[in-house]
Amino acid sequence: MSKRDYYQVLGVDREAPSDEIKRAYRRLAHKYHPDKNSGDKASEEQFKEAAEAYEILNNPEKRAAYDRFGAAGEGAGLGGFGDARVGSVFEDLFDGFFGGSTRRAASRGADLRYNLEISLEEAVIGTAKEITIPRLEPCGVCKGNGAKPGTSPTACRSCRGSGQVRYSQGFLTISQTCSACRGEGRVIEHRCRDCRGTGRSRSNRSLTVKIPAGVDTGMRLKLQGEGEEGPQWGDRGDLYVVITVKEHPLFSRNGDDLYCEVPVRFVQAALGAELEIPSFFGKTKLKIPPGTQSGAEFRIRGKGVAGVRGNSLGDLAVRIVVEVPRKLTTQQRELLEAYAELEGGEEGHLVTSFFEKVKSLFG
Repeated sequence: MSKRDYYQVLGVDREAPSDEIKRAYRRLAHKYHPDKNSGDKASEEQFKEAAEAYEILNNPEKRAAYDRFGAAGEGAGLGGFGDARVGSVFEDLFDGFFGGSTRRAASRGADLRYNLEISLEEAVIGTAKEITIPRLEPCGVCKGNGAKPGTSPTACRSCRGSGQVRYSQGFLTISQTCSACRGEGRVIEHRCRDCRGTGRSRSNRSLTVKIPAGVDTGMRLKLQGEGEEGPQWGDRGDLYVVITVKEHPLFSRNGDDLYCEVPVRFVQAALGAELEIPSFFGKTKLKIPPGTQSGAEFRIRGKGVAGVRGNSLGDLAVRIVVEVPRKLTTQQRELLEAYAELEGGEEGHLVTSFFEKVKSLFG
């Protein structure tokens, strides 16, 4: 059976640079790796096919022979194209996954943290915030390869691009990290001035963060792939947005419930009243019965905080505070004195209960 064109296998053009070939193979290796597709023979064959294509196209000499002779290149003195070592190819990119590193793999970029302060109202109803984060991005001058524009990294002559130097000692073959390239398998002779050969430079990234209703202080929102770019085109890290909710002058929060204190006049508490209560969902009416005492609590259902996982809304708890006037007009004083005479010196329930406790304790 004739082999598929290696460029088609990796999904790249025939003029694709080595870094693009490497990225293409990494995607396919992740997708078809046997550990992710246990028992799937088709995935296993695609994994081997991708490894074979990468083994040839990542080697400059074998790639040149393949471009010239095609699959017949095994007669060009290069050992053939059908003997690609899947294990060694995978190690080359994924840092010794099969038990022996042959080259320093592209590593994942760092995770980032961003502290975001929002208002209680934004936490209750949800919002979207524009943030700007500094992070490492592929260098815009060298396109991430670390070399001066017009030049390219070259295979390390000491290790021939493997990142490892091997030598024999008796019956043993010992491998060490190549000191010339520090295990990267490549050497940059002319470094990019902008990134100094690292392939990455720091820049600001602006993005929109959607804050779901119900978040609270200390919660973290994970934005996958919004961290820093990994070295050698490694995967990006993640961004964690840590929420802090500011205190509100009127409302406090406990779980999914909101609390507020509402002052009422003495007459309203005594005779009962209909109050207009503010909330983050608009104003609502609350009727308090005659004889409402200071400190009494009433709950308004569904005017609290929504659960982050879509649970039902919490409640708004309203605590009544009876306000005693500090100053009285002459007429007000006369009316209260008349009321006191009508009481006939009879003490209220709370007053009676209090003095009974005092008497029982102190005699």
